[in-house]
Amino acid sequence: MTLTIPALRARSAKRRRRRPLSVALAVVFLLLVALTGLLAPVLAPHSPNATDLLNSLAPPGSAGHSLGSDSTGRDVLSRIMYGARLSLLAPLGVVLLSGLLGTAIGLLAARAGGWIDTLLSRAMDIVFAFPSLLLAMLVVAVFGPGLTAPICALAISYTPFVGRVVRSMAIQEGARPYMESYRVMGFGELSVAIRHLLPNVLPVLIAQSALGFGYALVDLASLSYLGLGVRPPDADWGSMIAEAQSAILQGSPWSGLMPGLAVLLTVVSVNVLGEHIGASVGRKQSEGT
Repeated sequence: MTLTIPALRARSAKRRRRRPLSVALAVVFLLLVALTGLLAPVLAPHSPNATDLLNSLAPPGSAGHSLGSDSTGRDVLSRIMYGARLSLLAPLGVVLLSGLLGTAIGLLAARAGGWIDTLLSRAMDIVFAFPSLLLAMLVVAVFGPGLTAPICALAISYTPFVGRVVRSMAIQEGARPYMESYRVMGFGELSVAIRHLLPNVLPVLIAQSALGFGYALVDLASLSYLGLGVRPPDADWGSMIAEAQSAILQGSPWSGLMPGLAVLLTVVSVNVLGEHIGASVGRKQSEGT
């Protein structure tokens, strides 16, 4: 089957119409999750750690539990709401730390050049060779469970991703004529990098950070699932899935299914938003050239 040019144009226009809808849904969902976590003390129907052994593993919609209860009778909806705080703030900490480190290293490597660029690039290659989850597990084994150690370990592991992108963009922008004009005018390298180079790199950095947020969320949820992240009885989506294993074997999957869906939908929403930002940045750069 062959398509005519008008048909191809109609199909591309249809795809463009669908993309803003998916992006809008992703933004609405992420805002809903963020507000739910922020207002959990007000919106949650129960305390996240309140047990009700008489109604353990209650199905959704029964015994006052709209999403059911876990094996100790704790309300699943309330724990998901409270768990949104740690499940979103921890990846945000990873993204911010890796963004700051990666941006500083990438700009320094691009502007300094020479042996400094080579040294920093090889250091990023070495860190890049270690799987992020394995590095986080090693750090937790040394410093003990919690969130501080995994956040720092994952931030270091994600730094090369950011550093490579920033270095590449900084070298590309640094070769443009306007950058040479700033140097001729007597501006220092630090001033040029912060005031003129960084704003042009920032859109790409935001797109990279949005994608990194999804990876960080999955990695931190995996650590909590393994018992290396959030300490009980604090609510976290990964630990909730781990605690629901016995309930799943007993034929009551909702206590693990609901937080699993929360992780899945949040990661998909962040990826959709990150891809949209990246595509928008790419279009603007192609139009600028």
